[in-house]
Amino acid sequence: MLTLLAKFLRALNSETGAWALAFAFVLGMIMGLTPLWRVHNLVILLIALLFRVNLTGFILSFLLFSGFAYLLDPLFHQLGFAILSAESWQPVWQSMYDSAFWRVLQFHHTITIGSVVISVAFAPVLAVVSFWIVSQYRRRIQRWFNQLRIVQALKANRFWAIYSGLRG
Repeated sequence: MLTLLAKFLRALNSETGAWALAFAFVLGMIMGLTPLWRVHNLVILLIALLFRVNLTGFILSFLLFSGFAYLLDPLFHQLGFAILSAESWQPVWQSMYDSAFWRVLQFHHTITIGSVVISVAFAPVLAVVSFWIVSQYRRRIQRWFNQLRIVQALKANRFWAIYSGLRG
């Protein structure tokens, strides 16, 4: 865990673009909020690997939002149930369920469709907020943070050795 945190701080302090980090956070959030063993998560993982997003930010975001997902499962279920039981959408859901492709995606499960809808709706907000946070950190907080005595003391221990020993 110490190595993961050190890699995350390295990414925050590196030349990696703020949008690249924000995109990693968004992909991790979508994968963390939705049920893990679904096909759409394989697609998200493939996107993360193909576009070479910051994997440390992706993993940390995934871990953080996986914890929130358990707390939000009742909300996901309620939203998914409302979506799947909407009378006007019944022909669409029935035709999707009759297709093997859509059954494999498992969007007929209430938690799956509820969490996908919420995470996709929240994705643009998280992208903008995380871009702003990374930008503000780099512009204002980073210099001040490095001058704190606690940071100076941390530079003398094992964490700093791990952080300094990381390559790009």
